[in-house]
Amino acid sequence: MPLTRAKYRAVKQDGAALVVALLVFAVCAAVMVALQKEFDLFYRQVSNQLVSDQAQAYLNGAEALAALALKTDNRHDTARSDKARDDLTELWAQEATPYALDDGGWLLGQLEDLQGRFNLNTLRPGSAQGSDGSLVLTAAQEQFIRLLLSFSDLELTQYEAKAITLAIGDWLDADDIAAVNGAEDSYYLAQTPAYRAPNHYMTSTSELYAIANIRPDIVQALEPYVTVWPLSGGKVNIHTAPVQVLRSLNGDGNLNPLSEEEGLLLKQMRDDTGFADAAGFLEQSVFDGKNTANMATRITESSSFFLLDAVVDIADRKTRLYSVLERDGQKISVRARAAHSL
Repeated sequence: MPLTRAKYRAVKQDGAALVVALLVFAVCAAVMVALQKEFDLFYRQVSNQLVSDQAQAYLNGAEALAALALKTDNRHDTARSDKARDDLTELWAQEATPYALDDGGWLLGQLEDLQGRFNLNTLRPGSAQGSDGSLVLTAAQEQFIRLLLSFSDLELTQYEAKAITLAIGDWLDADDIAAVNGAEDSYYLAQTPAYRAPNHYMTSTSELYAIANIRPDIVQALEPYVTVWPLSGGKVNIHTAPVQVLRSLNGDGNLNPLSEEEGLLLKQMRDDTGFADAAGFLEQSVFDGKNTANMATRITESSSFFLLDAVVDIADRKTRLYSVLERDGQKISVRARAAHSL
């Protein structure tokens, strides 16, 4: 039967209403999807921030515990004698184990004596001159050359090690006059991109990558054994120095490092009986017949600068903190913090 005009109009209106309803549903669905995405993004951001804040709180706690350990050690030293001493038998130096957290995850913190490392800021050139007018190497420069030569895998010559040492000296000294085989602004301004030598103390060992004559593999070999703290001065603690640094201690004027066997012998003596003091260290057989007057000015028995390496794992996310701590009696100061190596 043919549709009447009224029935046709009703069917047409019903179809239009269905289309409108479908459009409204589609718009609502699109809005809901967009809102869900916004909510998911907001949730992840809040979750990440909460985890980050929680991780930072734990790392701050690790830093506070490290400071407490160093204060306790200082009190014990003061109670035992009037001569400070820091060695690897003390509580702060013991290997740490991960501490389980109540809400899952773990926290680990380890202290290291930075004065067991070689201080790069001691490489400023001296003022003494030889008979030919050239600057005489300082005790620190001699020691660093020996440290470089102790890495047999680097296959450095004495000439190359000296050039590296002098380039670091130019990086640190106040003038813009390059030492023989050294480097100043004239060299660095010719690089791409161009830059200048700071002519100031180093604040990070990563500066080695920017200094002339130094290959990346040399920096990577040195990194565990060098520091820039304290920014001025800094002697090597004979009670905490690793074998590589012990090998850099040799007779005055001798640019060759101790042999690996001699370095291990010193470590074995230290582990077995310890060194009574700096004088007792210099009386070891590896130094027999050698002039050690200048080297004696490069060693110490106590330390003021320590590195905290702390890691926390929360929700399968690891966060790291490196803190340089300076101890002055019962006062502990944080000198630097970083999420990567200092």
